[in-house]
Amino acid sequence: RIMLLSLAIADDIGAILVIALGYTAQFDGSALALSGCGIALIIACMKLGVQNLGVYLVLSAGVWFEFHASGIHATIAGVILGFLTPSQAWISERRLGRIIDTTIDLMQGADWRSSHRRYAALRRMEHAARSSISPLRRFEAGLHPWVAFVIMPIFALANAGVRIDASALADPVAVAVALGLLIGKPTGIVLFSWLAVQAGMAKLPSGIGWAGVWGGGILAGIGFTMAIFIAGLALEGALLDAAKVGILVGSLASAVLGIIVLTAALPKSS
Repeated sequence: RIMLLSLAIADDIGAILVIALGYTAQFDGSALALSGCGIALIIACMKLGVQNLGVYLVLSAGVWFEFHASGIHATIAGVILGFLTPSQAWISERRLGRIIDTTIDLMQGADWRSSHRRYAALRRMEHAARSSISPLRRFEAGLHPWVAFVIMPIFALANAGVRIDASALADPVAVAVALGLLIGKPTGIVLFSWLAVQAGMAKLPSGIGWAGVWGGGILAGIGFTMAIFIAGLALEGALLDAAKVGILVGSLASAVLGIIVLTAALPKSS
């Protein structure tokens, strides 16, 4: 599971780099410099302990728009901002516990009758509880339903629609794209994994052989979203339709074959 998650992240980052390097029609250095200043301000705010979400939203929006104005695809800004999102909580669990204990003591005293003191204590505990969860975890939990059930379906409906017939399956572009997903990606993944193991940079998980790596590599051929995104930038008309057919067929074949290989290769749970 960790390998598949790592593959998915590396795959998307690689695709975004391809977009940035291969599909930048014009370049504006001043806009890129302004986006760099925005990123520096975000880092400075984090170092200073600023916790106001509005400040980061304004700065992040500025970085995104300046990246877009520079000619580089704005998805790069999203990746950078994602890497900058703190993965550690602003308030430790120990401090949260002390604040909760203080609130409980206040509830048992006479000061709890004061609506002002009660409101201040509850607001302090509310803030502490929220800040005890890292911003990365909060964003992940809050955005996941929107991404999974709104953004992804809209993207699929808006970009993946294409007529599939027998002649489309034989189109050279469709065949090339499908084979690239089904054969090319797992071959590259297994080859570089083997080189990493041979060089001593990595090792296979306990109980997992190369057949399991092949299965994970095949599943990586499910290249739906970013593949369609890049195809939309690179092709148009009949060529784009053929590429979409290849992506759909290659992704489906990768899913089926990957499940079969992993079912046979992975150790069975007792």
